[in-house]
Amino acid sequence: MTQDQDPPVLLVHGFASSAEHNWRHPGWLDLRADCGRETIAIDLPGHGTAPKPANPASPASYQEVEAHVAAAVEGREPVDAIGFSAGAHVLLRLAADQPGTFRRLALLGIGRGVLEPADPEPIVAALTSEPDPENVTGMVFRRLADGLGNDRDALIAFLRRPQRPLTPADLVRVAAEVLVVLGDQDPAGPGDGLVAALPDARLVTLRGVDHFGTPADVRCMQAVLGFLGC
Repeated sequence: MTQDQDPPVLLVHGFASSAEHNWRHPGWLDLRADCGRETIAIDLPGHGTAPKPANPASPASYQEVEAHVAAAVEGREPVDAIGFSAGAHVLLRLAADQPGTFRRLALLGIGRGVLEPADPEPIVAALTSEPDPENVTGMVFRRLADGLGNDRDALIAFLRRPQRPLTPADLVRVAAEVLVVLGDQDPAGPGDGLVAALPDARLVTLRGVDHFGTPADVRCMQAVLGFLGC
């Protein structure tokens, strides 16, 4: 396949972030432009510049997150996609429900939590009250949310949105080639179980990298660009 034939690349950011913060600031959008391929970077509902639902503080308003992402590439499938953390979870769920949506998927910062979902309440607690200094992840999300001007109530509703847990049977339906990139200090890991549950997947482990450092790590960028054919 020549470069002119390569599909667009969809980018989906992590929780409490935005397309601008997650992808432009570390340099992803510039790297994508250098490759000459169209890039579609969207904001998830409740984040950044995404349209606000009628009731932004209601978890029920965020039941259609995957549909929001799918709409960004409707009629252009299959596309390639890169997702970080919550964005990677959304892409994986969409790939399981609509297997023809993606050709290749690069999933950053996810692992065992796909099949063993973490309790969102420690993050909710950090967003709603003075955070516990020992709740490091919650404190990071709070600073991120406030620094980017995101609505805390909308973020809490996003976290608490109704979701059916993914199962190994769901993952078997993923038709795309998958690259999982995970720091060895990321509590979302390990990634071996996720990779083993997918039909066509491989794992890149970044030594000395935690969850939030993954998208800005040059090794991550190199691995993903190579996987997508730039």
